[in-house]
Amino acid sequence: MINTAKKTVRVFPYLPRWAVLFIDVIISIFAFTIAYLVYYQIQKRTIDVGPYMTALFVNTGVNIIFFLALKTYVGVMRYSTLRDAWRIFGATLGAFVSMIVVANVLSAWWSYETLSAGFLFINFLFVSTLMVLFRMIVKLTYDYICRYNSLEKLKPILVFDVTPSTIAIAELIKNTQRPKYELMGFITPDEKDNKNSILNLPLYSMSKKDALKIKKKGVEALLINPKEQGRREKQAISDYCEENNLKILSMATLSSIDDEGDAINKIKDIQIEDLLGRVPIDISVDKIASDLEGKCVMVTGAAGSIGSEIVRQIANFNPGLLLLCDIAESPLHTLQLEIKERFPNIEFLPLICDVRNYNRMAMIFEKYKPAHIYHAAAYKHVPLMEDHPCEAVYSNVFGTKNTVDLAYKYGAEAFVMISTDKAVNPTNVMGASKRIAEIYVQTLYKEICKDKTNDKFRIITTRFGNVLGSNGSVIPRFKEQIEKGGPITVTDERIIRYFMTIREACRLVLEAANMGKGGEIFVFDMGTPVKIVDLARKMIKLSGLKPDKDIKIVYTGLRPGEKLYEELLATEESTKPTYNKKIMIGTVRDDYEYCDVTNRINELAASISNYENEHTVELMKQLVPEFVSENSIYEKLDKKHKEALV
Repeated sequence: MINTAKKTVRVFPYLPRWAVLFIDVIISIFAFTIAYLVYYQIQKRTIDVGPYMTALFVNTGVNIIFFLALKTYVGVMRYSTLRDAWRIFGATLGAFVSMIVVANVLSAWWSYETLSAGFLFINFLFVSTLMVLFRMIVKLTYDYICRYNSLEKLKPILVFDVTPSTIAIAELIKNTQRPKYELMGFITPDEKDNKNSILNLPLYSMSKKDALKIKKKGVEALLINPKEQGRREKQAISDYCEENNLKILSMATLSSIDDEGDAINKIKDIQIEDLLGRVPIDISVDKIASDLEGKCVMVTGAAGSIGSEIVRQIANFNPGLLLLCDIAESPLHTLQLEIKERFPNIEFLPLICDVRNYNRMAMIFEKYKPAHIYHAAAYKHVPLMEDHPCEAVYSNVFGTKNTVDLAYKYGAEAFVMISTDKAVNPTNVMGASKRIAEIYVQTLYKEICKDKTNDKFRIITTRFGNVLGSNGSVIPRFKEQIEKGGPITVTDERIIRYFMTIREACRLVLEAANMGKGGEIFVFDMGTPVKIVDLARKMIKLSGLKPDKDIKIVYTGLRPGEKLYEELLATEESTKPTYNKKIMIGTVRDDYEYCDVTNRINELAASISNYENEHTVELMKQLVPEFVSENSIYEKLDKKHKEALV
């Protein structure tokens, strides 16, 4: 693809400043001559060439002085603005006043009428108008060359809302030399404003009448700033665009834009995360900073979706050393490059390690003695873990056990476990393995409290639902299916899930870790659950396509271990509020004893070492009685248990 912008710049290069000054001088001479002819024609007097040449010479000299003083030649003509017009007005007005003074001073040498105030005023009008007009012609010509010689068809768009930032970005879009979009106007929810115009562009309302006008204009997309809109406004915009077959585009914040080209490059298709995202969360930044600043902090599973975002957020609090632990080499390398670029002053260390390998983890703890550990390493995919229960236990249970045991042994201050809503009344192996990990860290903390030798060590568990856009989650999968032309596969029309943005979840993890005194399971407010099929339909519409027509939705049936509705707390559990409305403390079952749990986990160790899948699941059900399999080959174990009770 030929770069049209570069091609245009070669045809229409920047003029050097001396050339702009030269053009301004020529314009002033031309304007003076025309004014002289017009004035003498009005006065019906004969033109005297001698006085004319003397006056022209003096006027040109005065103009040059003011052009240089006010730097009328500095602005690039193709990007002329109102500021340039004011500069020209100031220079020509200054020259006009000065010439009146000069005419009075030199009146002894020539007739006053030669440079009368009337003539000089006409000259002032002519020169200022012609200089501004010339710049407008250059600007419009350049815009025409850029826009109408473009090899790509420009997409007609509207900008949503009228705020200082949206107007500024709209102006950048209009002035860009690398156009992709044709700005057709603004749209506002306030119907009273639709008779006005901004930047010489119409202002529309969201009424049906204006929707017809917009359709006739051929508008294809609506540009919004997601950070300036609340969830209700986003929903209204989404519904409006769905009704009128408009795509939604996302603009960057004004502070993050360097120039007009950057403004264009940062216009992206709206992400479903932007529409589902909730009100920004307030966290105790100062408290978290005092907790983490200058200390060694470890993040396991650091290259994963949750782990990497926790790393980014911790990096903002200036830790003394940040340990990035993960077994996945390539994602860890990518994260390393990102942190090095974004946080050049942070000391960090990527470590290839497996939390299941006790000896390797012990070496790291012994050498670096991390004060805070955020344990995000885990297997999380329900169907895969249903097929590989021994691996689920090995990673989720023993990986957690190794890390928390070493954290306690080497004098850490806090251990934060990232758990899941699937640990509540688990119906699958993955959820049950996370629940066993929760049970172990809780009983370990109770045992530590009895000892009293390390009462500063805190163990905190955080439990939340699905995060938008995480690796392997439903949203990236739907995007991929839409790009391929469909169909989108949904397991069941009734299935619902709680969703939270990765950033939001990780902010709450840091907040909960800071407020936790030890032994709590913190539950996050996940908001309103989302029906997965509705999510699929919305994503199809956001892509400018029609559900069931352009992209079909196919129901494949529940996967092994999957349930229709996720829960955040078990039925026997309740919650206690905290000072943060988004975070609650779950009062979970705590009648487990450390010795008993340890013995059960040792039995699991023997079972998984021999890869006895069914026996492993049976032992898990004994340790977690509420673990009842659904849509799984292990349902027979539940039937067997019921028959034994009878």
